[in-house]
Amino acid sequence: MSIGEVLSLLQDDFPDVTISKIRFLESQGLIDPERTPSGYRKFYEGDIRRLRWILRQQRESFLPLKVIKNELDQGVDFSRDHDNGGAARSLRADDEKGSDQEAAQSAARVAALQEGPPERKAGTAGRAAPRRRDTGALQSGVTALTLGREELLEATGLDEAALDELERYGLIVGGKVGSSLFYDEEAVVIAQLAADFAGHGVEARHLRMYKVAAEREANLIEQLVMHLLKQRNPASRERATETMTELASLGERMRAALLRQALRGHL
Repeated sequence: MSIGEVLSLLQDDFPDVTISKIRFLESQGLIDPERTPSGYRKFYEGDIRRLRWILRQQRESFLPLKVIKNELDQGVDFSRDHDNGGAARSLRADDEKGSDQEAAQSAARVAALQEGPPERKAGTAGRAAPRRRDTGALQSGVTALTLGREELLEATGLDEAALDELERYGLIVGGKVGSSLFYDEEAVVIAQLAADFAGHGVEARHLRMYKVAAEREANLIEQLVMHLLKQRNPASRERATETMTELASLGERMRAALLRQALRGHL
């Protein structure tokens, strides 16, 4: 199966899953689909069972990807398709041990997220990363939860007040489960970028202009592909994703060119 066919198959049970999420899971080593000679992913039944199990663990047990990967490395029965609350709590308790190791792994995840999931296993990750990040942002729905609030703060160097400001201006939106907040991979990237901006004296209120511009651009792109999104078949969905990816890439290049033009007198 192609990645578009896999997406169509999974969306009945996991409406929030996106192509960029599947690519992200691959970049983190949780799945390893076969590649055709031309570089396209090819999924088999075993890959799909593994994906279902991973998505179910994230949705029902809210396990970090590190814990899920550890379970996969130890060997799991993918037929366990329901929540195991006791096991999840035990895994989370074990995961809290060794804060130094967790901090290092959190930072590594942030670095991987900033680079973006590789489109191919070698040679093209650097150029493709920005495009795939845009594609993820343009997908509707919330991606799977990956980091807790404390883990996000530790990995990015933000303090509570700075994160509160980012949330107040709508730049970061967490998912709430009980009294706990969890954040997806895009929230991690935004938090890290905000921390870097803060080093130059740029505050959350200044960053809001990027959110407004991104929302306007997203609205335009959605209008351009809406006729494809309304056709509920894998081929149209994949074509819509490819079109959004290309438009997002063009938009990124246009913004960069316009910014260089505006700053030309100072560069």
